[in-house]
Amino acid sequence: MEKVLLIGIGAGDPEYVTVQAVNALNTVDVFFVLEKAAEQEDLVALRREIVERYVHEPVRMVAAADPPRGRDVEAWRAERARLVSGLLAEETGVGAFLVWGDPSLYDGMIDILERLGVAYEVIPGISAVSALAARHRLVLNRVAGDVLVTTGRRVAAGLPDDARDVVVMLDSKLAFTALDGEWEIYWGAYLGTPDEILISGRLSEVADEIVRVRAEARTRKGWMFDTYLLRR
Repeated sequence: MEKVLLIGIGAGDPEYVTVQAVNALNTVDVFFVLEKAAEQEDLVALRREIVERYVHEPVRMVAAADPPRGRDVEAWRAERARLVSGLLAEETGVGAFLVWGDPSLYDGMIDILERLGVAYEVIPGISAVSALAARHRLVLNRVAGDVLVTTGRRVAAGLPDDARDVVVMLDSKLAFTALDGEWEIYWGAYLGTPDEILISGRLSEVADEIVRVRAEARTRKGWMFDTYLLRR
């Protein structure tokens, strides 16, 4: 291909798509859709909705089954790179992958395209972190303070003693339930979608509610995307 675009499409609301992203969408000859398991079919549907809403001319969409992600992340990325390489080899012109949130934050497509040595550009998107802050009306950093962005696994392993504001992603094990009550939590699920859920308060007072609401929502939808800020 001549070039590949990684276009951040935001955390869920089609209106999170930026003007820059819309302009980029309209330069694309073929969109590649990596279809995930059935439990995330609505994420694929959102990508298709964005193309239909913002692209002015008919375009091609090529779909392929995304390899299932196991515990060996390196093996998964290698398998995904082989899949992407095959897709790109069969097309010409400008191709694009629509990236959930922002391509720079907990997404592996930049790494894959670097491995493949293809020409690419990155169009930033509104991340779940930005959406979470906006929906809770937060400023993430306090005066002269730091913000740590990390994963649930890192939280479970222990936060630094001086951590005061911590954004947590990818926490399927609910690591926040093991923390003491000196924290406040600002939690959000399905940010930017009609199913959005927001809960905030002192961690010791709302942790059980988050666990319950999260479990009910995951059972209802079949999947869960959530993010939260811990504030000491």
